[in-house]
Amino acid sequence: MKAVVFDAYGTLFDVYSVTALADQLFRGRGNEISQMWRQKQLEYSWLHALMNRYVHFETINHHSLTHTLNQLQLAYEPEQIASLLDAYHTLNAYPEVKNALQSLPPHYRLAILSNGTHRMLKAVVDHNGLTDVLEAILSVDDLQTYKPNPLVYQHAVNLLHTPKEEILFVSSNGWDVAGAKAFGFEVAWVNRLGKARDELGVYPDHIVPDLRALPSLQS
Repeated sequence: MKAVVFDAYGTLFDVYSVTALADQLFRGRGNEISQMWRQKQLEYSWLHALMNRYVHFETINHHSLTHTLNQLQLAYEPEQIASLLDAYHTLNAYPEVKNALQSLPPHYRLAILSNGTHRMLKAVVDHNGLTDVLEAILSVDDLQTYKPNPLVYQHAVNLLHTPKEEILFVSSNGWDVAGAKAFGFEVAWVNRLGKARDELGVYPDHIVPDLRALPSLQS
């Protein structure tokens, strides 16, 4: 391996770290909001890609949150929406992330490849002190489509100037794992919750409980 490319949301950064704020704003409904919001984010990104009607992820984040609150029949003010959207710029990294990335061999090139916008990703990377750890932050915004479109994974190959056979892709999302493996990356699935693998005909090369196991995958 010459490079390790990470998904961002759910892999490095805990999308459910917004739950506490959601619970504060909508008492007792935080978990419900964060779960539905995340699912709608994914659905909307796939639908926009399939319809060839690209909007950037900040818009998707806004629309999916608004739908969630409407679906749950929760009254809300614009300030509450703004607070929750701003929280995506300060998501918490999983506890092991920084040490795990720093423990990888120094010759590995480390990058993020995400559906998030450059602005969102830079903010959350800076917030978690990972700016000096990562060589590159790659966004689908450059291509105006979403993972798991193969063009997105090719974007990492192109910008890192590294053959896909020499890239390890790391994600906690089963659909992303399948897309990256179908493209031709070596893939590690971070299965934090012990889920059953997705049956899409392509499977991860490695399954790890968290990122602390990554150094053992050196090749």
